[in-house]
Amino acid sequence: MPSNTLSPPVPAAVLCGLAGWVPPRVVTNDELAERLDTDDAWIRTRTGIRRRHVAEPGQATSDLAVAAGRLALRSAGTDSVDAVIVTTTTPDRPCPATAPVVATRLGLAGAAAFDVGAVCTGFVYGLATAAGLIASGVARRVLLIGADTYSTIVDPLDRTNAIIFGDGAGAVVLRAGHADEPGAVGHFDLGSDGAHEELITVAAGGSRQRATGGEPTHAERHFAMRGKEVYRHAVTRMAASARTALSEAGWKTDDVDHFVPHQANLRILHSVADDLDLPRERCVANIDAVGNTGAASIPLALADAVARQRIRAGERLLLTAFGGGLTWGSCLLTWPELAPHL
Repeated sequence: MPSNTLSPPVPAAVLCGLAGWVPPRVVTNDELAERLDTDDAWIRTRTGIRRRHVAEPGQATSDLAVAAGRLALRSAGTDSVDAVIVTTTTPDRPCPATAPVVATRLGLAGAAAFDVGAVCTGFVYGLATAAGLIASGVARRVLLIGADTYSTIVDPLDRTNAIIFGDGAGAVVLRAGHADEPGAVGHFDLGSDGAHEELITVAAGGSRQRATGGEPTHAERHFAMRGKEVYRHAVTRMAASARTALSEAGWKTDDVDHFVPHQANLRILHSVADDLDLPRERCVANIDAVGNTGAASIPLALADAVARQRIRAGERLLLTAFGGGLTWGSCLLTWPELAPHL
């Protein structure tokens, strides 16, 4: 006979800890102008960036990830998680993944640990992955870290890209909870288009380049991006993804208190907000102080805004990102009561 027992509700991933960490070393636009054909006004006009933080020699992505992860665990009031996810474009090594060593250094040896590679969309992809682990019952608590050291892959003499990128890490802790409580992440939209993989690349180092034989050129060893084409795709994809997430949640644009996009370029951020008919003042941005930090950019922007009390408990947030691959993604949440660590 059929059972009348109701199935327990699927647990939701609820954000309960937040932190950001950047290396102490600051590189200003004036410092870049000393080696590049540019100046502070040119950089600020085109990117909105005034300065960025850069890792010290010998400082790897895992070092930044550990620093942010430790602070996020403290913010969540816990020293134990079931899984550690590191999303990055700049892993310590092609093999093995960076997450296991980060977990061990944080005293979390034994927890599941793996990397997610979706370039600048990595944090949103990581949120969806963490939510899946929690919904499936594989994990009750997950530490998600977005960390990148773009200074290790960007040619320091490349004026186009050297002015944009900085290094940093941002982390969140997610716990099992209920879909209707503050902090629950959901209504994801994720997408990709590999037909445009050549728009954002590091050509050397992977199996494609190694399989061809021969030594890679200087340009192939470094980050390359077709700026104008990326700009067009970024605005189009982020706006469309955001609309899809809003539609799935039944939210209107006016319901969004804060728009938190990947901190790619201030002009891109404003263009996406304009496309969505969101007032620019609702756009959370800290790119002026840290630059484009890749997978770390959204959690760093969140931590900064919460620390400055710009984002408060109960407010509705729309997160949106775009990155190489091409990849893009969005998600929604209502902000919980918590104290970030910076």
